[in-house]
Amino acid sequence: MARSLSTQNLFDKKPKRLVKLYSPILKEAIGPAERKGCWLIYGPEKNGKTLLAGFLTKDLAKDEKVWYISAEEGTDESFKAGMRRSGVTTSVKVQWDEYLPMEDIIKELGEGTKKRMGVVIIDNLTMYLDEITPSELKKKLIDAFPDKLFILLAHEERKEPYGALARMARKIAKVILHVKGLTAFITSRYAPGGELVMDDEKSAIFWGDN
Repeated sequence: MARSLSTQNLFDKKPKRLVKLYSPILKEAIGPAERKGCWLIYGPEKNGKTLLAGFLTKDLAKDEKVWYISAEEGTDESFKAGMRRSGVTTSVKVQWDEYLPMEDIIKELGEGTKKRMGVVIIDNLTMYLDEITPSELKKKLIDAFPDKLFILLAHEERKEPYGALARMARKIAKVILHVKGLTAFITSRYAPGGELVMDDEKSAIFWGDN
């Protein structure tokens, strides 16, 4: 049984690791986020979810080992084009995979070559509705790897995250990025939140040319 904390102990407790965000907009909207738990990106189809995931990939990969699983779209030309629009270049060091069964993802994180990954992006949860239950998503993936941040993408239906997995992710997510019309509306447990406009012409302003 874990030892109870006094109020002083609670406030003195330091996070194991914070993720470093370089984008001023994301830094202000998300705040000092810990590298643990999950974030959720969701929205209607073709509104900018993968574009936003690319922005985050580029930003986080400067300090973290990032594993991007493009389970829905794969790694074909349209996906590569989206990553390029996000500013991802060959200098951005990321491990890319197409669809992998959830049991393989869990095994790789526990015993395989991906053990050292600090950030895992799963695009899209719809592909795993028949492979893992919402409670298993929390217990076998997120809780089982407390030193990793999982960024989960999901579709939207009737203004809600689509599927039981996405609804569970929304309940436990520390950061939620709701994408609509190439704008991300950000809510965070670490900061007041904010908005990010993902217009291609303005991406250099937000992210620089590197």
